[in-house]
Amino acid sequence: MTGRNLTAVVLWMAGALISFSAIAVAIRELAGVLNVFEMLAFRNAVGLVLLAGMVVARPGRIGELRTARLGRHAQRNLVHFAGQYAWAVGVTLLPLAVVFAVEFTAPALTALFAVLLLGERMTRTRGLAILLGFVGILVIVRPGTGELGWPVAIVLFSALAFALTAIATKSLTRTETTFAILVYMNAMQLPMNLLGAQADVLARLAEAPVLPLLAIGIGGFTAHWCLTNAYRNGDAIMVVPLDFLRIPLIAFVGLALYAEPLDPFVFLGAGIVVAGILINLRAERAAIRAGAAKEG
Repeated sequence: MTGRNLTAVVLWMAGALISFSAIAVAIRELAGVLNVFEMLAFRNAVGLVLLAGMVVARPGRIGELRTARLGRHAQRNLVHFAGQYAWAVGVTLLPLAVVFAVEFTAPALTALFAVLLLGERMTRTRGLAILLGFVGILVIVRPGTGELGWPVAIVLFSALAFALTAIATKSLTRTETTFAILVYMNAMQLPMNLLGAQADVLARLAEAPVLPLLAIGIGGFTAHWCLTNAYRNGDAIMVVPLDFLRIPLIAFVGLALYAEPLDPFVFLGAGIVVAGILINLRAERAAIRAGAAKEG
């Protein structure tokens, strides 16, 4: 990796970390004014406006929307819709650091579903990553203490949904562009979220504080755009540790804004989860290099 690529990865990840943290805070701030469906509907609407702006800037993008896979887009977006709703509800019920830490089980679950649904091979390191993911969750949740309770199950469900979404996205990227996937995501999920909105949603939006609305609207778009570009410029083995910084960052945000205590078990459990992910990524990268050397 060149120095330029390294700088690009760090800058894109900085944008992603700020965006994800801003979304979580925005959901907390809007919880007393809007319901979760209304927040997510606003996020979808802003996403469509930004994507429309991209078409205006480069009209040729409209051709990317031609697809023969509307059914797969619909499957992906139904699951992603459920995951996003569960995650947002979790943000309103749990310490922010706990939500972000539990969410980090998604890569381990993705590895499991890749074996079950895509027929990929279960390697020892993949199995270890999955095992460490569940061990990390046990450390975070500490069953029997009664401190976190059922809201953790909601966030675990969101991680499960995000893992299934990742599998569907991997399938779609074989034929669809990132732009097309984002357009169909926002276009399909907007009416789903509006079904849960109250009849006076426009009046409620007018009464909502402007800064959290901007954060959830723009941050919802920039978070995924930045993360995608970070992966485009660098290997996953480098992006994942930087993404892990989301947990201490949001922990200090939670402490500063909501007096949420810093729980060492959350950091320990999240560290175990990420260690498993990194071990697997390192092994898979070595296998790819070995295969390339053999072919050469």
